[in-house]
Amino acid sequence: MKTADSVLNARGRLTVPWLIVPPAAALLVFFLMPLLVVLAVSFASRGTYGGIEWTLTVSNYTSILDPLYLRIFWRSLWIAVASSAICLVIGFPLAYAIAGAPKRWQGALLLLVIIPFWTNFLVRTYAWMFILRTEGLLNTALISAGLIDQPLNLLYTDGAVLLGLVYGYLPFMVLPLYAALERLDPALIEAAWDLYASPVRIFTRIILPLSKPGIIAGCLLVFIPSLGAYVTPDLLGGARTLMIGNLIQHQYLVVRDWPFGSALSFILMVGVLLAVMSYLRAGGPKNLA
Repeated sequence: MKTADSVLNARGRLTVPWLIVPPAAALLVFFLMPLLVVLAVSFASRGTYGGIEWTLTVSNYTSILDPLYLRIFWRSLWIAVASSAICLVIGFPLAYAIAGAPKRWQGALLLLVIIPFWTNFLVRTYAWMFILRTEGLLNTALISAGLIDQPLNLLYTDGAVLLGLVYGYLPFMVLPLYAALERLDPALIEAAWDLYASPVRIFTRIILPLSKPGIIAGCLLVFIPSLGAYVTPDLLGGARTLMIGNLIQHQYLVVRDWPFGSALSFILMVGVLLAVMSYLRAGGPKNLA
């Protein structure tokens, strides 16, 4: 006669594979199949009037080596890296302050961090356009204060795009940093003070290493969307700041060169995959436990 534990184990072995079927089917239909379609189209040729001709070629990938496209990739990369670095510099002290605040205030402070998400991202980007334009709020305030005589050229620059990305993705840096710092044992810092460690040494030897998982996760959450950003460069950068996302949109909707747009998209996905693999090698989610 089977015991209750053996029946439960037997049932567990029978039901676990079936529990995997729905998410596996969803990944197959909504992720893997579209990815394979994009990969297949990237080896096709552009039709005379746009669209796709199924003449296999690798010219779509070799065209990416053109200096013009390489400059766009380089601009996208440095803007994504710079936005991640700035978010880290701003977000780390903010997350540390929230983690060190009394428990009754931490929820309210985190709420203030995520309040911008209550407004549509497009609306918030348009607000920055009104602030940074020649007749905008910032230039008007500077001229009224007598600090400048002529309006500054703030809009449609790399700096405007960088500002918009930092503003939009800063909460993605603060939240994982807070999750890592909130678990930091205060007794470790107290012990370091008792051993006459300097503030710099406490930060570099205790706080920074223990917050590494949050730093890696936050940088990844900011870097990936910044690399493929489209709305912010389009509105705040205009034609002067073209990034990968804008280039892909231009190939699909304006030039109607879908194969080249697919090749660009696939290269971008490969770059994101490499970033994720680097994150997993550097520590990954196992260090967040």
